[in-house]
Amino acid sequence: MTIQSSMSPHMAIVVSNVSVKNDITTLVSHIHIHDQPLVKTVHYTAFVTSTEAELFAIRCSINQVCNKANISKVIIITNCIHAAKKIFDIKSHPYQIHTSVILNELRQFFTKCQENHIEFWKCPSRLR
Repeated sequence: MTIQSSMSPHMAIVVSNVSVKNDITTLVSHIHIHDQPLVKTVHYTAFVTSTEAELFAIRCSINQVCNKANISKVIIITNCIHAAKKIFDIKSHPYQIHTSVILNELRQFFTKCQENHIEFWKCPSRLR
């Protein structure tokens, strides 16, 4: 997948991982875009759920990627796919602030070009 994205200047890959230990949440996000340096972002926070943390990581990553010129396809790989599903849940839930910001970013991304595309892929953080 990384080799394929290296050949396409219009694709961005975001790998997001969240872990919680002793009420400290660590969010790590890597963004790979054709012939640009790999961007690694690390956030630490305390006393938040892993879903909140993952939505925040997705939010920041989408913001960074959607503001890049010529990006038409985004693949977000996460170990917390249930959090990504919350983005598109229109029912009332405690994560609506994050999801509304993410949806606004995505609306702008899709408004640029109707052929823009985003995918969410699940990748477990450890093998069992």
